[in-house]
Amino acid sequence: MRPAPKWLSRGLLGLVTLLFLWQGWYLGWVVWWKHFDPDMTAFMRMRLGELQEKRPEAELRHQWIPYERISDRLKRAVVAAEDDKFIDHEGFDWEGMQKALEKNQRKGKVVAGGSTISQQLAKNLFLSGAKTPWRKAQEAIITVWLELLWDKRRILEVYLNSVEWGQGIFGAEAAAHRYYNTSAANLTTEQAARLAVMLPAPRRYERNPYSPFMNGRTQSILARMPYSEIP
Repeated sequence: MRPAPKWLSRGLLGLVTLLFLWQGWYLGWVVWWKHFDPDMTAFMRMRLGELQEKRPEAELRHQWIPYERISDRLKRAVVAAEDDKFIDHEGFDWEGMQKALEKNQRKGKVVAGGSTISQQLAKNLFLSGAKTPWRKAQEAIITVWLELLWDKRRILEVYLNSVEWGQGIFGAEAAAHRYYNTSAANLTTEQAARLAVMLPAPRRYERNPYSPFMNGRTQSILARMPYSEIP
């Protein structure tokens, strides 16, 4: 059997080296953000670009606040709404993913997702919203790093400070001021639940936050909040 041409071997070596460097770039940021708060995520930059296409002077509403200044009510509500096994899993809720897959198959379209808070954070920090196999694979790799290198408190802190809560609204503090004219520390139980139910599609739900669907979903989250475990 003839050996592979030198150019092919060098090309493969270069490709592998580039892949390791690319993954190292992601890993470096994961390590950095363990200790330092991110100013802007990839998802925030994307949304800002969309806003500035229509209005060049547009800015995001976002204010970072530490974990202890975010109401435990909101933490419990978000865990209940988005990832009720957050404390126990290691980044992936395999049962939830299976249920979401079965529901999507029954409906014939994507109506449910099985992403955990850790997976959502991995995507928001670094990646686009494209649902390609490569993006999902990269999301999984970053999720593993987050779970290995950060504790659950840090994951939830960064998530609550960077998740989208409406058109140009990012993070719990901006959301609390936008919808209730208060701080994230002073949200009532119902206010926290209503913010949590917006998260799957905040730009859609902000148009009618008191619709029958949103009211019913809020009551469901209120009932589940006492059982939510948070870091």
